[in-house]
Amino acid sequence: MDQADRRENIRRVIAGGPFRDEWSSLQSYTVPEWYQDAKFGIFIHWGVYSVPAFGSEWYPRNMYLKETHEFEHHQAQYGSLEQFGYKDFIPKFRAEKFDPDDWARLFRQAGAQYVVPVAEHHDGFAMYDTLLSPWNAKQMGPHRDIIGDLAEAVRRQWMVFGVSSHRAEHWWFFNGGTQGPSDVLQAASLYGPAQPESMPPTEMFLEDWLHRTVELIDRYAPQILYFDWWIEHPSFEPYLRRLAAYYYNRAREREHGVAINYKYQAFKPGTAVYDMERGQQGEICYPLWQADTALSKNSWGYVEPQRYKTSLDVVQDLIDIVSKNGVMLLNIGPKADGTIPDAEREILLAIGRWLSVNGEAIYGTRPWRTYGEGPNRVAGGFFNDAKRNPYSSEDIRFTTRGKTLYAIAMVPPTTADLPIASLAGEALDGWTVELLGRPGPLTWSRSGGAIRVSLPDRASRTEGPMVLKFSPPKGPR
Repeated sequence: MDQADRRENIRRVIAGGPFRDEWSSLQSYTVPEWYQDAKFGIFIHWGVYSVPAFGSEWYPRNMYLKETHEFEHHQAQYGSLEQFGYKDFIPKFRAEKFDPDDWARLFRQAGAQYVVPVAEHHDGFAMYDTLLSPWNAKQMGPHRDIIGDLAEAVRRQWMVFGVSSHRAEHWWFFNGGTQGPSDVLQAASLYGPAQPESMPPTEMFLEDWLHRTVELIDRYAPQILYFDWWIEHPSFEPYLRRLAAYYYNRAREREHGVAINYKYQAFKPGTAVYDMERGQQGEICYPLWQADTALSKNSWGYVEPQRYKTSLDVVQDLIDIVSKNGVMLLNIGPKADGTIPDAEREILLAIGRWLSVNGEAIYGTRPWRTYGEGPNRVAGGFFNDAKRNPYSSEDIRFTTRGKTLYAIAMVPPTTADLPIASLAGEALDGWTVELLGRPGPLTWSRSGGAIRVSLPDRASRTEGPMVLKFSPPKGPR
């Protein structure tokens, strides 16, 4: 298919479906039920940048910028940028131990319901079998269609598959290599355009961005499209409308629900799903929103050393996000050989163990009238997930499923009972209270301006946040 054919295909799909490439039409989009119910997904940053495993996944940019640690490291380890550029890492990216079924089983054990690998990061190396660039994992490095193989494995585990495209940032990502001796200008088909950030992208680049994204949609049928922040540049606006109309119309043809993730103000409200990078909302927000974060505090891709969060950190963030009508997309960073670091496996499995006991308070739930109570109020905004204060047993979050109410103590109390002030005025006569993971009802009473639930001895309580299930009386049969 040549460029003219690709344009005609996009025009035909937009013309033939209910969505037009206009914001007023795109505002009829609705978030699919599966996404509202899923709550927890896995994000994957994996690519050539996992070979140097230094600094972060921005190594390919920073290695060309003088006065950065990556530049100094590269000079010391690999030599000059003319002799050994980023492209020279590609043969070392072999992914020889990549087992997509093993990955998918791990994600399922972790409790994930959807999986979103990065199909192309800012570095311009496609992790899939593309017809639009020779710089891809099928023709080089692993010599595998990484995205295609993973899509099949994820679906075999009954999870939803999505993809992430960071192609937009490629416009300027390698521009440091144009400021001094390097291989950037000698391998422009990979590194280009390498333009200044202040220069708007050209029509040719924007068309290429659109066609690459459409290729991902048509080849892999992703039910999530995640974009990084630079699509907010005004030049992308008409292309975003065309892309969204195409994607939503193709989803109608396939009869499956889809979502686009965007940051800041790239899309008009109600036309896609708002995403907050390493951040959360301070209150309940509608419609559904997403928080994306990583197990590592210092990088999205694999580097040495990593500074990891604990499984408790992640579970507490998940609970807070879900209580505010959000979903969490949690990132891992595999090694260059295709293995997932042991530390990341252990954290994922610990999350899965908690969800196996308490998942009914997370999956398929909706917010209550208030998200919670307690002294720890998470500040809304981006890039604050590593800054929140520790939770205490006074911090409680709520979720609902039908008439059932879940009260989640972020830290299990050491006391014999748990007071819940938000329920003091609720008509709960005849309701039963249970502790998930422990059979049998608990007793409760009203005093001191709160509902007070008597708790079992500490030895019989589950690890991590503790979930109390409030069920209404059963009606007559």
